[in-house]
Amino acid sequence: MIEKLISFSLRNRFMILLVAIMLFGWGIRSVRTSKVDAIPDLSENQVIVFTEWMGRSPQIMEDQITYPLVTNLQGIPKVKYVRANSMFGMSFIYIIFEDNVDIYWARSRVLERLSSATNLLPAGVSPQLGPDGTGVGHILWYTLDAPGMDLGEQRAVQDWYVKFALQNVSGVSEIASFGGFQKEYEVTLDPNKLNYYGLTVAQVINTIRINNNEAGGRKFELSDIGYIIKTTGYIKSIGDLENLPVKTRQSIPVKLSDVGSVQLSGGSRLGIFDVNGEGEAVGGIVVMRYGENADAVIKNVKAKMEEVAKGLPKGMKFNIMYDRSGLIEESITSIKRTLIEEMIVVSLIVIIFLFHWRSALSIIIQIPITIAASFILLNAFGISSNIMSLTGIALAIGVIVDNGIIMAENSYKHLAARQAELNREKQ
Repeated sequence: MIEKLISFSLRNRFMILLVAIMLFGWGIRSVRTSKVDAIPDLSENQVIVFTEWMGRSPQIMEDQITYPLVTNLQGIPKVKYVRANSMFGMSFIYIIFEDNVDIYWARSRVLERLSSATNLLPAGVSPQLGPDGTGVGHILWYTLDAPGMDLGEQRAVQDWYVKFALQNVSGVSEIASFGGFQKEYEVTLDPNKLNYYGLTVAQVINTIRINNNEAGGRKFELSDIGYIIKTTGYIKSIGDLENLPVKTRQSIPVKLSDVGSVQLSGGSRLGIFDVNGEGEAVGGIVVMRYGENADAVIKNVKAKMEEVAKGLPKGMKFNIMYDRSGLIEESITSIKRTLIEEMIVVSLIVIIFLFHWRSALSIIIQIPITIAASFILLNAFGISSNIMSLTGIALAIGVIVDNGIIMAENSYKHLAARQAELNREKQ
């Protein structure tokens, strides 16, 4: 088979040369379009299910949330195993699939099971899927630098402006906010006043829930013009809450301010985010979508940040705390430089040892063609150009050159033997 292949190549040199040129051009294009990252993604093929039920102990979360979900999710096809973790008010379930399973196929199978598993959970509890990223998907961390601005205001800017803008960038799975205070209205009830007016806490909660809503009415026509009636009932200030009628007593409404006090506050926090010991800060984490080009996503996010910065409050700006693009560029540049140096050194050694420029050229020309062709396979299998894959290519150069030298020496040996036979026949 090999003999026939060599014979065919020798008889069709132009066609083989043309194929090599086409392969080299395809490889160069693959190099330019290859996904670039600093490190390979070796994380497990998993889907995360997150369930929140605030105020409940870990044992209740385990019994009423985690256990029903785990038992229901274990029958999904191509699942290796299911892990779970219950904590105060939160439940995390990690469904680990086989490595050859498409991540989005896996997420759709989990969603199918969750649609039926919801009936097993307490009322009002809704499990949700985690972002379609991996453990190495945190590609950029940033904070909002706003001296003198309240942490609650900074968090509001992050949650309602910056986060939504950056999530539109192609390749971004999630923008996870951290730090600051999440704005909320806090109602403090006086038990003595509740007892005096004959009210319960459940009645007050139900009143607030009902009144914080909008409702649509019917449509009617007047003077050939259609009008749609609706009520606007969303709470927008402390005064709106204080004036809510909780109960009517002797035709006099009992307002919420009569049984308690209302104030603006921040949600309870389990920790703080400090920057270099200089104080608290607000920011976000850019989580890359599974299988995306990390270098391209970071560049797109930075370009979007420049656009978003124009709409930030006066004095506020982005402060990038962690940026993987620097590590990516340094790693790839180092490997590229090593590849070029190795190619030059190997070429010189081949020329010196063979001392025949045509033989040396036939071996040296294999190096760039083989390296370029290897990127075609990297793209075909979805492998990024990282420090490990490029190092493997660098180590393979020695094998490539060794094969070429062996073939050249073997050809010289057979040619010398044939030349000796021809000389004997002439004699």
